[in-house]
Amino acid sequence: MISITESAQEYLIELLAKQDCEGIAVRIFILDAGSPKAETCISFCRPGEEKEDDEVKKYEGFQAFMDRHSIPFLEDAEVDFAKDSMGGQLTIKAPNSRMPKISDDSPIEDRVNYVLYNEINPGLASHGGHVSLEEIFEENIAILRFGGGCQGCGMVDVTLKDGVEKTLLEHIPHLKEVRDVTDHTITENAYYK
Repeated sequence: MISITESAQEYLIELLAKQDCEGIAVRIFILDAGSPKAETCISFCRPGEEKEDDEVKKYEGFQAFMDRHSIPFLEDAEVDFAKDSMGGQLTIKAPNSRMPKISDDSPIEDRVNYVLYNEINPGLASHGGHVSLEEIFEENIAILRFGGGCQGCGMVDVTLKDGVEKTLLEHIPHLKEVRDVTDHTITENAYYK
C-alpha cells in the first residue's frame, strides 16, 4: 500500500488547514491506471465526496481516501515532500501505476491491459502500431482500438484474429471474443497498405 512520509504528512496537514473546511481530507487515485498514460493524483476530498468503497487510512491530523480501483496500482507507492528555496515539492512515486501485479481475481480490464501492454504492444511497436482497450462489453467481449501503423493496415484482420485475440484468449480463458472499433479507412500511417 502507499506510504506517506513524515515530511509529506506535515505538508498535507498545513495545506488542508488552509482550506478552512472542517473534515477535509485527501483522495489518492490513479487516472488511466494500468496503462502507459497512468497518472497518480492527490486531490482534496471534502466531507461527502468520499466513495462508499474507498479504503481509508488515518494519519495524525488527516485522513486519506484511496480509490478502490487504484489500490492494486498504488502498491509500493510513496508520497514525499522535499523542502527547497521555493518552498518545496510534493512528489508521488507509484512504480506499479502503469502495470499492476495481476492475479486470477484481478478485474478483467486490468488483466486485458496487462496482456496488451506486456505481450502484444511490444510486437506491434516494431510496425509503429499499438492497440488499447476501449471497454469490456457484456463481461466477456473486449472492445479494442488500433492506432499508429495498425490503423488502416491491410493486415489488421490477421493481426486481430491470429495475434491479438489468440493471445488474449490464451491468457484470459473466460474472455469470449475480441472486437475492433478502429476506423480503418484512415490509411496514412498504415504499415501495409
